[in-house]
Amino acid sequence: MCREVFEVRVLIIDDHHLFRSGLKYLLAGLKLNTQFLESGSCDEAILLFDADEIDIVLLDYYLPGQDGLSALNIVREHFDCPVVLISSEDQASIIRNAIAEGAAGYIPKASSPQELVAALKLVLAQGVYLPPSVLGQYELKQWDAESQAKREEILSDLSSRQLAVLMKAVQGKANKVIARELDIAEGTVKSHLFACYKALGVDNRTEAVYATAALALIPAKEFSMSPA
Repeated sequence: MCREVFEVRVLIIDDHHLFRSGLKYLLAGLKLNTQFLESGSCDEAILLFDADEIDIVLLDYYLPGQDGLSALNIVREHFDCPVVLISSEDQASIIRNAIAEGAAGYIPKASSPQELVAALKLVLAQGVYLPPSVLGQYELKQWDAESQAKREEILSDLSSRQLAVLMKAVQGKANKVIARELDIAEGTVKSHLFACYKALGVDNRTEAVYATAALALIPAKEFSMSPA
């Protein structure tokens, strides 16, 4: 008998069984052929699951004996996939720090089921999810987040390869990883990122995440790849 092939394998790491069960119920709204795997701790998850078995990790910010950032770093070192933090905390500083450490998204536990599903769809499409409340608090430097004209200007200024590099960067991937995945030199990655930051009017990756989220830039996989 053939094993069923799942489109998406979601790993939920949370020390409360009831919360894990609730998440699985709510995420039925993804309407994908999804397999839910679960673990009560980072160490258990690493022992149970291989790095290439998981497509996305939903990680509780507070686990026994670990804060959110240390758990995030442990999970990201083992699993080569997006990691989304879920937490009762909604302070902008905490969320910014999580994104700076490479989280692919941050979902407050006060979010509605619709927001949860929308967030996971965005991350699975290679985007980065930020709560609307945080985006509203963030003061962008040189452009209006509501400006469609500015969005189109940025998209026209950047090449498809530059956009591909940008999307991988805001997912928290290191320059050497981006270079390997796109088969370009690490120096070329740095050059493309400089062009992206300049177009967005930002200085670093954390600001770039907020900029791309606020402008709803198209995920890199939507663009055809051109030579570097």
